[in-house]
Amino acid sequence: MQDKLADLLQRKEQALHAGSPRSVERQHEKGKLLARERLDYLLDPGSFQELDMLARHRAHAAGLDEHPYTDGVITGWGTIEGRKVFVFSQDFTVFGGALGEVFAEKIHKLMDMALRVGAPVIGLNDGAGARIQEGVVSLASYGGIFYRNVQSSGVIPQISVILGPCAGGAVYSPAMTDFIFMVRESSHMFITGPDVVKTVTGEEVTLEELGGAMSHASKSGVATFVSADEKSCLDDVRFLMSFMPQNNMEEPPTIDTGDDPDRLCPDLRDILPPSPNQPYDMKKVIASIVDDGEFFEYFPHWAKSIVCGFVRIDGHSVGVVGNQPLFLAGVLDIESAEKAARFVRTCDAFNIPLLTMVDVPGFLPGVDQEYGGIIRHGAKLLYAYCEATVPRIQIITRKAYGGAYVVMDSKSIGSDLSYAWPTAELAVMGPNGAVEIVYRRELQQAADPVARRAELVTEYTEKYANPYAAAERGYIDDVIDPAETRQKIVAGFRMLRTKREELPRRKHGNMPL
Repeated sequence: MQDKLADLLQRKEQALHAGSPRSVERQHEKGKLLARERLDYLLDPGSFQELDMLARHRAHAAGLDEHPYTDGVITGWGTIEGRKVFVFSQDFTVFGGALGEVFAEKIHKLMDMALRVGAPVIGLNDGAGARIQEGVVSLASYGGIFYRNVQSSGVIPQISVILGPCAGGAVYSPAMTDFIFMVRESSHMFITGPDVVKTVTGEEVTLEELGGAMSHASKSGVATFVSADEKSCLDDVRFLMSFMPQNNMEEPPTIDTGDDPDRLCPDLRDILPPSPNQPYDMKKVIASIVDDGEFFEYFPHWAKSIVCGFVRIDGHSVGVVGNQPLFLAGVLDIESAEKAARFVRTCDAFNIPLLTMVDVPGFLPGVDQEYGGIIRHGAKLLYAYCEATVPRIQIITRKAYGGAYVVMDSKSIGSDLSYAWPTAELAVMGPNGAVEIVYRRELQQAADPVARRAELVTEYTEKYANPYAAAERGYIDDVIDPAETRQKIVAGFRMLRTKREELPRRKHGNMPL
């Protein structure tokens, strides 16, 4: 027996150090952690339980003479703040983290187990894509991961952490997960690399410009969160998990933040500028309302005319969507509609209530927007809200004009509670535009068109650009003192905690993609 145990220990020791000393050294020289070091940092100490530690590839192609244990990916489960998660960590020191048949089988097994037991999957990606020597087997193996991504979507949270290269077909698994984390300077995602781009199109582009973290965070809308280094990235993953439930059948965790749910927010009485054409920071409004002012922003570098993110209110996880007057006056455009729609559907899938802060002057006009499909993209946000069954509260702070008001979770599309500040302006359009259309002929005939226009704008503003006509008809539930906003939201979500709603029976809806 002692001989057998010694043999076992020797094999496991080989698995723990599967990469060559030189490859380990190169990884550290790049400022990157090893695959196991990442798991140690991410998970609670001593909680990791490894699966398939002694798995090895069975391919016999040239270049695969070595048969290292783990086959380039470490899989298993552990805990984050005591809550179970399944993880895989690609090991760049073994075959460059390239995916082969056994590598993929380990991930397939992990994903199947996570789905059966109802726990999140976190993938730490640092690999060179498909293992060329294994040919079409590698490609088919990727397909198995993609299929499982879709089966798990909306059932268990799926998080992708890009900690090195992620190229070619390998990018599509992260693209189908719920959140993508990247690290500045060391994470790269692209379908085709800079050399191929130059050969095919003649464009010269650096690796960082083409597929770096900030390119995907600010331009493509692929990277949800960006961090300065690996450890802060993994810290953010742990923080995100504190807002998420284990699966779609559970509620998100509740945390006692110590922030008085009944406190007033007197600063909100003075936060709006005197002119409705002046901007203000919606994130300051959100910070005043939520527990401890803590706001974990979703896609902070992309589609900045709308802000989305996770907060706690009364200790409970809440998803916030708000127009941002600091950027493009808070209009809805193609990118902001897509960003918010994705966020609303994520929250709805995982039982996270939605708070919508409205200050929207309309949709962004322009030929580029129309040709780019603003109708189709704007409909995504409308569809997402109409489909959502979680508790939903709308707060209108200032402008709520036209179809954009309707899309921003209005009462008519299913918001459970809708409140407006006295400064709210609910109308088909702004006073200046409305007067130009409704009173065009009168203005043409007026002796002093400028003075008459000013009079009509004042009349229109007093009659329509206020919340009271909507309150009379029940389109909003109450006009409130801004200082009472937190109290109203807390009371509303407490009342809605027992909300139950079922969608019509169908295979699935046909979202305007």
